[in-house]
Amino acid sequence: MNTPRPKVRLSRRLGLALTPKAVGYFERRPYPPGEHGRKRRQQSDYSTRLLEKQRLRAQYDVSETQLRAAFDRARRTGGKTGEALVQDLESRLDATVLRAGFARTIYQARQFVTHRHVLVNGKRVDRPSYRLRPGDVVQVAEGSRTKEPFQVAAAGAHATAPGYLEVRLADLTCRVDRVPSREEVPVVCEEQLVVEYYSR
Repeated sequence: MNTPRPKVRLSRRLGLALTPKAVGYFERRPYPPGEHGRKRRQQSDYSTRLLEKQRLRAQYDVSETQLRAAFDRARRTGGKTGEALVQDLESRLDATVLRAGFARTIYQARQFVTHRHVLVNGKRVDRPSYRLRPGDVVQVAEGSRTKEPFQVAAAGAHATAPGYLEVRLADLTCRVDRVPSREEVPVVCEEQLVVEYYSR
């Protein structure tokens, strides 16, 4: 008997599949875990905003402190805070490794970075939160490319690169061309609710 994984429980609680493995579980039981999961609950405005904040956190696998810091930076941009928040999170190195198709999930992308498999502009960077700018080049280190996960990636198994990245999968290299627009970022979130949560 398969025991549901923690990511599956979290997926059901947040209402979105966080990993490919969670998709099947989530489709069979698209309601929160626990004995009261099927019951419809009346949600307050606060709990709705809290849930949206937790959904955004989970999709980027960031801590509360990291998300709050990203929000504070976004608020100082002077533009739309919600859009700036998503753009800030999307500029993280682990998020870029995922979007480029080098990793299957954000969790795998984070692991690749912390295990020093990833170079930025030719230098090893082991901080998943490292912020990238347009013009930066991200690549898998040459000595790591023979490892199975990277060979799978190079074959195009996870290839769904957005338009703001120029990706050469065969070389496991990508270049950040520009800041993404919100429509290009495949994150399920009403970011305005996150802004309202932190602005309360």
